[in-house]
Amino acid sequence: MKKLLTLILVVLLLFTTTFTLPASAADTVNGAEIFNVHCAGCHVNGGNIVRRGKTLKKKALKKYGMDSVEAIASIVTNGKNNMSAYKDRLTQQQIQDVAAYVLEQANKDWR
Repeated sequence: MKKLLTLILVVLLLFTTTFTLPASAADTVNGAEIFNVHCAGCHVNGGNIVRRGKTLKKKALKKYGMDSVEAIASIVTNGKNNMSAYKDRLTQQQIQDVAAYVLEQANKDWR
């Protein structure tokens, strides 16, 4: 009986840890919604209406060292030049979500 209970607990533990996302995992669906509300005005389809070369396209992100979730999250949080800071408007999780969305879209060439 003890072995059966142990086996059941191990199997449950494996299913729980294997098929659930970590609490800090980025939600790109939520990121898309946030992007559409806060970012799309300047960055339609990954472009940039303010500074033409500073797009969210993969090549530009790589060129400017913004090709990671951490780098994108940092600029969303703190802003830079014409880019506003969003640390007072978005939660850290929302910033992570939108950063993950931007990187995902860049990798898909914004299609």
